[in-house]
Amino acid sequence: MRKIVLTGGPGAGKTVIARRLAADYPQHFILVPEAATEVYSRRATRWDKLDIDGRRDMQRMIYRHQIAQEESLASAHPDKTLLLDRGTMDGAAYWPDGAAAYWQDLHTTPQRELARYDHVIWLETAAALGIYDGSASNPVRFESPAAAVESGRVLLALWGDHPHLHHVGAFVSLEDKIAAVLEILEPHLT
Repeated sequence: MRKIVLTGGPGAGKTVIARRLAADYPQHFILVPEAATEVYSRRATRWDKLDIDGRRDMQRMIYRHQIAQEESLASAHPDKTLLLDRGTMDGAAYWPDGAAAYWQDLHTTPQRELARYDHVIWLETAAALGIYDGSASNPVRFESPAAAVESGRVLLALWGDHPHLHHVGAFVSLEDKIAAVLEILEPHLT
């Protein structure tokens, strides 16, 4: 069972690309949806609407939901590659007290979380090109364009020690960005 993560700041195309690839290559990939969007949507709230304790509680729920999804889908589809819309490392970017406190609170380490995944594809947000729709395409998104770019930088640093970290820059065309991701995934399509 392989696990490939698509990560990056808001507006990077993670969800659209992950869904498209899972739909176009069902014989290879099983989609693991973004846990944060699912958890926030179920509770009809967003990160910026919560106090500090609420943000911590939500990140704990997101982490647990992420792990549960991965385990359930891996068990149900042992012959396929899990294609993840974000991974457990991403929660550290949203922990109010910083990444070190996130690991401590969850009783884990960055090394353990990095080891969960075989490949990581970091996608640069379209906000870097001035193309960003904010919450229009995801109602739980709250970041400004500048914050989306900064979030992407923080995520790149968090994932930076992964031995199979790939970078895909921002593209004006979503189809071009999908093609760039497919080029990285080509070895996994045989």
